[in-house]
Amino acid sequence: MEQDMTRGRILPLIVKFTIPLLIGDVFQMLYNMVDTIIVGRFVGADALAAVGATGGLMYLINGFAIGITAGFTVLTAQRYGAGDDDGVKTSFASGIELGFLLSLILTFVFYGFAPQILSLMNTPSAVFSMSLSYIRIICLGTVCTIFYNLLSAYLRALGNSRVPLYFLVFSACLNVVLDLFFILKFNTGVKGAADATVLSQGVSAVLCAFYIMRRVPLLIPQRAHWLPKRRIILFQIKMGLPMALQYAITDSGIMIMQAAINLFGPNAVASFTAASKIQNILMEGMIAMGQTMATFCGQNAGAQKLDRILQGVKTAVLIEIIYSLVAMALMLLPLRTFMSLFFPSAKDLNTMMPWALTYAKISISCYIPLAMIFIFRSSMEGCGYAMLPLICGLTELAARASTAALGMHLHSYAVSCACDPAAWLLAGVMSILIFIWMYHDIEKKSKINKIKEL
Repeated sequence: MEQDMTRGRILPLIVKFTIPLLIGDVFQMLYNMVDTIIVGRFVGADALAAVGATGGLMYLINGFAIGITAGFTVLTAQRYGAGDDDGVKTSFASGIELGFLLSLILTFVFYGFAPQILSLMNTPSAVFSMSLSYIRIICLGTVCTIFYNLLSAYLRALGNSRVPLYFLVFSACLNVVLDLFFILKFNTGVKGAADATVLSQGVSAVLCAFYIMRRVPLLIPQRAHWLPKRRIILFQIKMGLPMALQYAITDSGIMIMQAAINLFGPNAVASFTAASKIQNILMEGMIAMGQTMATFCGQNAGAQKLDRILQGVKTAVLIEIIYSLVAMALMLLPLRTFMSLFFPSAKDLNTMMPWALTYAKISISCYIPLAMIFIFRSSMEGCGYAMLPLICGLTELAARASTAALGMHLHSYAVSCACDPAAWLLAGVMSILIFIWMYHDIEKKSKINKIKEL
């Protein structure tokens, strides 16, 4: 089920590849969203606030895992596009070895410093202990997060976006069953929700590994491929660390925003959590397009098809502008209906709606710049320019931090909610400008290489 994206009509290729990614990303987001819905309905608003208060740290853990594993597989996409089977196998083996090392480091760091991070995020004292219990279980399951994302990214690097979807759908359904089982049967509260999330992600990773061993011989290394190769390891670290830092920088900004929101108490945190979960579902279309462009540009960069890269990016931009307009309407118009999933009581819902509506109205203003970030950042990463997106990440961080500081200084919830659109607008513009520079740089290097070959 591998897909060569270096030939054929671009629009059908992009749509065909993106749709399974979109469905899969939505189901992946449901891992945490189901936790919040079930916790909110069956445990209570304080428990929902406890889960929500960890949101910034959750994004940091997941973002770091997604970023670095995607970076590990850039070389795989390029080698596949160039028709280098040995290069594909070597990059796979090296990524697995690095993945195990990364899992140990992240587990140790995030588990050990979780109390300090939650304190810095102004986690309300009424829910601090529940938040700590939840996030520490998530930290212990970091190996599951790393290897599901790593193995899925390897399949996508070969153009296969469907199989990770099948496993993820199964695991998301399993997550719902385990949530209900732990919380309703054993009354485990937020700890049960965290256990369900970790176990479900572990199942996804195991299923991906089993499929690769049985059905994707191109990724199965021989003994020689497992021997550490300094050049390959350095390239993967060179690609992975900047991409991970890009996510970490962005997610650090989200943590700062969460710290500003946390100052307004459990009701504000609970309503913001529910509204942001709804928004995260709508953002998955933008994320999926970014994943598509990473693979598309990676394969075409390996095949030295520069014009095709530019055509693909233009096509993705047009698709995402239309998608963003639809997402804006879906975020605002049925918001009360969506919020009722989290708060079944009419009294609770009426209390939460003003907070949620404020956030929704402010955030939708910059959905189009947000979509541009995912397209252009991922395209740069696929082309092997992993350091450039860090500039976009630093722009986001600066915008979020300054807006959050202003919101905390003024004690304004509305200003605190503006952290997201401020970051998206500035980083969106920056990502377009940097991509234009990168493309000209690739063209210049390509011309020089052609002259040398003559």
